[in-house]
Amino acid sequence: MPYIDGFVIAVPTANREKFIEHARKLDPIFIELGAIRVIEAWGDDVPVGKVTDFRRSVQATSDETVAFSWVEWPDKATRDAAMKKMMEDPRMDPSSPDNPPMPFDGKRMIFGGFEQVVEVNA
Repeated sequence: MPYIDGFVIAVPTANREKFIEHARKLDPIFIELGAIRVIEAWGDDVPVGKVTDFRRSVQATSDETVAFSWVEWPDKATRDAAMKKMMEDPRMDPSSPDNPPMPFDGKRMIFGGFEQVVEVNA
């Protein structure tokens, strides 16, 4: 059963291209380690809710855009093994010259792993 890692991030709107560059540099590592696909999405229609919403979840300011990303794995075992390898991979080290700096505040990123329970295809 596929396993999904999801991420919600507040990115300074001025850093859109840096965000894309960062993703293009690091996302192939997920694929190399067994992910089926990686999606990076830039907020386009992210309304303010009455009780909660994506913007509040990451404390986005008026000069930030919410990005929503996910990594699809074939199963949780593949994901767990990949995460372990990523923690040891020098390409993931923020101090590495090959790793572009995060163009957002990682402390406000929310993330989690999810077991797929329903899939509907066209």
